[in-house]
Amino acid sequence: MNQKYWKIEGFDGADKIFEKKVRAWAFSESKIQEALKALASRGGLELDEILGAYARKGAKEANELLVVNREQGNPIFSCGENPHFIATVIYENDS
Repeated sequence: MNQKYWKIEGFDGADKIFEKKVRAWAFSESKIQEALKALASRGGLELDEILGAYARKGAKEANELLVVNREQGNPIFSCGENPHFIATVIYENDS
């Protein structure tokens, strides 16, 4: 039987720095987006950059370093610049 998973990968440039597969039922789309923000923050942002990511758009401190982007079609989310993290839904046979 095919099981649904989130495949989460982190990249620093072209180098893979993180890979994890988790069962999809454990993370809603909104929770996986929050997780990507946390991973991108931990992966290389300064504290001021993290704070700026939550500032109102147009504020002097504001930045878009933790914006989560969604691609068309299957749920594929990405967050961060360098490093950046990607979450993709995959199906695998558990036999």
